[in-house]
Amino acid sequence: MSAVRLPARLALEDGWTALGMAVGAAGTATGECVFNTCLSGYEEVLTDPSYTGQLVVMTYPLIGNYGITIEDGESDGPQVAGFVMRECVQEPSSWRAVETLPVHLERNGVVAIEGIDTRALCGNGVRCEGSSRPSCWRSSRRWPERRRSRRWRGRI
Repeated sequence: MSAVRLPARLALEDGWTALGMAVGAAGTATGECVFNTCLSGYEEVLTDPSYTGQLVVMTYPLIGNYGITIEDGESDGPQVAGFVMRECVQEPSSWRAVETLPVHLERNGVVAIEGIDTRALCGNGVRCEGSSRPSCWRSSRRWPERRRSRRWRGRI
């Protein structure tokens, strides 16, 4: 994984954007935005074929704390188009881990972002208005602070 942490942006089709930090592969990911509320099992979520082509928003605030193991996947590799987290753990604590989540995401080409208030995103947008088609990308430059033209009103 690259040592330089780059800014990233999550944008929904209605114009709402959020700034975060890139975790994983460089590039842009688009797809249906869905959320997952599990407290553990992010490896299974990443590799579950039912999430193919989707940007998965994890509502639990700390993802990656036990790293990546070979035995816990649902398929041969990640199936998600993108991964959105509040905080990604850089150093796992499990003795079973063979690599960190950020390294796994980058090695497998999964664009991911951390630093997003995922509970607010899901609670006020995805659940109220249904799925949205977001895009997530990382940049080699700093993004300006976003302007918020409206308050949360049950949509994103």
